Amino acid sequence: MDCARGLPRPIVAAMEWFDATGYELARQVLQRGIAAIYLIAFVSTAAQFPALLGDRGLLPVADFLKNPYARRQPTLFRWRYSDRMLRGLCIAGALAAASVILGLPQLAPSWVVMLVFLAMWGVYLSIVNVGQTFYGFGWETLLLEAGFTVAFLGGADAAPPITVLLLTRWLVFRLEFGAGLIKLRGDTAWRDLTALTYHHETQPMPNPLSRWAHLLPRWFHRFEAAANHFTQLVVPFFLFAPQPVATVAAGIVIATQCWLVLTGNFAWLNVITIVLAFSAVGDPGWIVTHYAPPPVWWAVIVLTASALLIVLSWWPLRNLFSRRQLMNASFNRWHLVNAYGAFGTVTRSRYEIVIEGTLDGENWLAYEFRGKPGDPRRFPRQFAPYHLRLDWLMWFLALGSRDDRWFRALLTKLLEADAPTLRLLRVDPFGGARPRSVRARRYLYHFATRAQRRATGDWWTREEAGMLVAPVSLRSGSG
Repeated sequence: MDCARGLPRPIVAAMEWFDATGYELARQVLQRGIAAIYLIAFVSTAAQFPALLGDRGLLPVADFLKNPYARRQPTLFRWRYSDRMLRGLCIAGALAAASVILGLPQLAPSWVVMLVFLAMWGVYLSIVNVGQTFYGFGWETLLLEAGFTVAFLGGADAAPPITVLLLTRWLVFRLEFGAGLIKLRGDTAWRDLTALTYHHETQPMPNPLSRWAHLLPRWFHRFEAAANHFTQLVVPFFLFAPQPVATVAAGIVIATQCWLVLTGNFAWLNVITIVLAFSAVGDPGWIVTHYAPPPVWWAVIVLTASALLIVLSWWPLRNLFSRRQLMNASFNRWHLVNAYGAFGTVTRSRYEIVIEGTLDGENWLAYEFRGKPGDPRRFPRQFAPYHLRLDWLMWFLALGSRDDRWFRALLTKLLEADAPTLRLLRVDPFGGARPRSVRARRYLYHFATRAQRRATGDWWTREEAGMLVAPVSLRSGSG
């Protein structure tokens, strides 16, 4: 049925312009890709949230909600939180995400797709807004903004709306250009092209290829830094160019993100950027699509949502050109149209916190985390796009993070041999028994050189850099 039948010709012409024919591949990648990341986010939340923030977690949500600031945040947990409710919402969110990956809502009218995405966005918004420091990462707000935006791409009954595709490119622009600006403003190492001589070794969670990348020649690291500046400060403008230039620009962004995927564990930051960049990729010649004109009511909904996102763009746009540019900041409680950026300052030295416990007060054994470096003999693993939240906060703690409430709570949980907390770790050296005392020592880590690796078999070298927490016990508070 021709939904535009009987409308004046100018309105019909405007609605035809509204349709982005030639971007069906972009829509499929955006919808299914963002849904796949939501699935990972819900699964990781169900696995980690109760131990970190649940009823008996390190930073219980119930305590956080006593704060007036917390009660002003939009969340389904405002009046009541329970671990059972949290897991139920995660299961519902994961099922909704899986349905989009399978393409089921896309077969229904466009409003069905919209409601499924808005439901995922609403549930995850509820989680992020009570997640405190464990959910204070830029890719949380990025996932929320992406989920809300692609909700209006519609289903198979209409062409992808051009306004939504352009707003998705605007999201990629802020993500890339904002990160490029924060680097130039934040650290001389980016300006003199030496940043990547440190980054592969000092990044939060190295992966299997990080050491190999770190040991590449210095000239290559300088090339990496220069290529990063080109990709983040020049290429984003061409995402809005006519085809095929926009597709080429998107390809450069995607290639750069693939290199980051190969050489580091950055949760889903790189994967979601790859997915979003497809908003500028036109259909190849073998994809031929024909759509009926969109219903007027659908066009009104999409244009209203687009207008909202355009209005909210003023604050991040102003931030881009501010001398005090904010990195990974939200300007509203709904986490829509945010400011982004990463690694404005490059860490020169890698410090790690090693937690040890003892049963007899003399022999100390280390707790091993799943992702962060510990035992120098352990080969770095690949975890991204899964997000190990406790491991990431341990990296910030080693840098001197002032918010250590969660860490003091973690030490207490280890002294109690709390089972949910121990499941977040890779190795409990005491097999579930309560240690007499625990302590935390600080080490300086370096990737082993090729010669050191051949001589010792170790992937890391380390030297002690002092005691962070002297021995503490449940009985006396000190060892």
